[in-house]
Amino acid sequence: MYFNDKPKILVIDDSDIIRTSMAKFLSEYDVEVLTCNDGLEGLQCAVEEKPQLIFLDLLMPNLDGLRLLKVIKVLEDLKSIPIIIISGHTDKTNVLAAMEAGAEKIISKPLTKEALIKAINEVLGNDFLTATKKLANFSQAEKEKLNKELKKYFATSLIQKKQSIKESIQNKNKELLKLIVHELKGSAGTAGFQQVSELCKEFENVLLHPSYSWEEINSKSQNLLSTLTQIEQNLLN
Repeated sequence: MYFNDKPKILVIDDSDIIRTSMAKFLSEYDVEVLTCNDGLEGLQCAVEEKPQLIFLDLLMPNLDGLRLLKVIKVLEDLKSIPIIIISGHTDKTNVLAAMEAGAEKIISKPLTKEALIKAINEVLGNDFLTATKKLANFSQAEKEKLNKELKKYFATSLIQKKQSIKESIQNKNKELLKLIVHELKGSAGTAGFQQVSELCKEFENVLLHPSYSWEEINSKSQNLLSTLTQIEQNLLN
């Protein structure tokens, strides 16, 4: 069906943890996972590579997922490529907007391998992954090693994340702070740090509330930063 070329799956998400975990989740299949960290880069990659499937985050800098989805669905060479939305915001408004724009399916963060495989099977059919399944499955020990590596990878990203949070608070940059917290919410949950994901969800609710105060934001940020530092120390020391 694909001759000498591996089938390609494109992941467009500004979270390095999400991109890494998606590649790990699909590593037991003989597919090429392409990753891009923003909408503009993702559009260029889709045009050049013509993937069989695109996973797309909604909230991204430069060109957000919803606008990118609309662009893809009017381009003759790309409009037939199925798109699965992955987002931490799966409320009714986002779901309707994405479905109306042409998305085939929406799955929520934090991602799990089971949800990912189920979504691919529903969109492309069971034969797609069956045909690309590698002969040797990962052992339980190999899976545990991969999970450990993912957690460590998450921990190594925390220095920059914490600095960005501190700078956003210092400059009272609410929009940047929302982007950082949203990205952390999804990536932390996917890496197995549910406590961080829940803290980010609470923090995000504060940031989205019209009557927020910077005192409350400071309190939430200190709690989050303390938790992130503890994770960083436990995994990197």
